[in-house]
Amino acid sequence: MTKYPMTVAGAEKLRVELEHLKKVERPRIVSAIAEAREHGDLKENAEYHAAREQQGFCEGRIQEIEAKLSNAQVIDISKIPEGDKVIFGSTVDILNLETDAVQSYKIVGEDEADVKANMISVTSPIARALIGKEVGDVALVRTPAGEVEYEIDAVHYR
Repeated sequence: MTKYPMTVAGAEKLRVELEHLKKVERPRIVSAIAEAREHGDLKENAEYHAAREQQGFCEGRIQEIEAKLSNAQVIDISKIPEGDKVIFGSTVDILNLETDAVQSYKIVGEDEADVKANMISVTSPIARALIGKEVGDVALVRTPAGEVEYEIDAVHYR
């Protein structure tokens, strides 16, 4: 069985969502189904069919989250001594050598990735090029527009 890396914050976010689905959404949907059943003929009851569809989505998401959590390898970056090496969970400041633009990215698990929040997946091309490198190293990232060189400016373990 393959384990998937996940940060402590990412695992906690999934646990919170799972608890919400089980304790709030599931009972709300069950009561909506019961209420729709009271309206009579189920064949032509749009409320009943909509509630059943919601139930299917909710149960599917519950199963998906439970599977992700059971296969997660939760990594607490705060317990790792500070260093200059780029690892999973670290925040990396990189300098684009062509444009001199500086970017900061946190390397996280696939489910946690959010480019707008500067959180990139460990499997993304940029993260794969950066992992294992140290401050001062140059990483070559292959993009659809061509190859881009980034210099690692700083690494933070937060």
